Amino acid sequence: MRHAQAKEEFVPSADHADLAIAELADRETPSAETIDRFLASHEFPIVEGRYCTFVYQGEAHAVALRHWVYGLPTAAPFTRITGTDLWFYVLELPEGSRVEYKIEVRSGRHSNWIRDPLNPRIAHDPFGANSVCHGHGYETPPWIEHDPGAPQGSLEERVLQSEALGGRRHVTVYRPARFRASRRYPLLVVHDGRDYLRFARLQTVLDNLIHKLDVPGMIVALTQPPDRMEQYRDSAEHARYLAEELVPTLERDLPLIGTPASRGLMGASLGAVASLSTAIRYPGMFGRLLLQSGSFAFSDIGTHDRSPIFDPIAEMVNRYRAKPTAVSERVFVSCGTYESLIYENRSLVPMLRRTGMSVRFVEARDGHNWENWRDRLREGLAFLFPGPKWWVYY
Repeated sequence: MRHAQAKEEFVPSADHADLAIAELADRETPSAETIDRFLASHEFPIVEGRYCTFVYQGEAHAVALRHWVYGLPTAAPFTRITGTDLWFYVLELPEGSRVEYKIEVRSGRHSNWIRDPLNPRIAHDPFGANSVCHGHGYETPPWIEHDPGAPQGSLEERVLQSEALGGRRHVTVYRPARFRASRRYPLLVVHDGRDYLRFARLQTVLDNLIHKLDVPGMIVALTQPPDRMEQYRDSAEHARYLAEELVPTLERDLPLIGTPASRGLMGASLGAVASLSTAIRYPGMFGRLLLQSGSFAFSDIGTHDRSPIFDPIAEMVNRYRAKPTAVSERVFVSCGTYESLIYENRSLVPMLRRTGMSVRFVEARDGHNWENWRDRLREGLAFLFPGPKWWVYY
């Protein structure tokens, strides 16, 4: 059974006067001046311990919080303060939570999902942007921000002619700062690499982690397929492209170490599936796997409970679960506890460990989004490719 990680809605009253919204909500009709002072004196959402108060100001027939916390109702109705155009909703969240959301505003028959006008925090993804609530205890990692003291690596665009995939494929290659042809470097192949660059600040993260000696200088191949839905669902052609074309080409052209322990595959969501699928098809070739929020559909009996597009994935995972083998050396798995995929990822980890692979599993109070995956990069990369700072621990 899948359990919700956050609790049901909480409505403040006179019994909860410690909440900032309670003073307004308990008044008969707050004046416009009182509301203006309230809005000017707070940051939104208002975070008070485990309670997060979302506020919207405007005329509407109904307002709702639209979030992506699996296990809670996806539309949580706001309460209107009598005689005003001010609406609020209070959500109780565990320590360290991070939630992306939008506000749904209904006027007559029309409904519009908008970013929170009172909240400047925004997270971008390939579909647009969402507002972000940082629950009590959540902190944005300092190593995602540009460090003026960290020298910057470079990005180089390459084009490969792929026989396996039948066409040209673009690859962006990251070289660390102070790259030297006389040295040898590990190789990390990243699925959806351009998205990692845009939405997870991967280049800045790599620059910072290398500078701080969390990871060694490494070469990173950032791939971006034209049809990820087709190529990431246990595609033999995609695995062949990575293992028999991309990696050999890069090892021929660049000063790479060229051993399994120095080769990694990484991806999120379907990209995690493609990483594991490739490792299964080419066991022992990639000694490092970083799997984030993998869409690892499976079934113990009958069919899986996801859409038919997951059929090839479920078939692959079911085959591997029936006969698990060590396909890599180290595996880092992460997933958000507010994702529907948490069940599949929790189930995968003990099976991977039983094969003898070294596995680290990290859960975060976050959802299926790029900033969740960004926040796990330091721990994941340092576990798979420990720099001088971590050698004593790993």
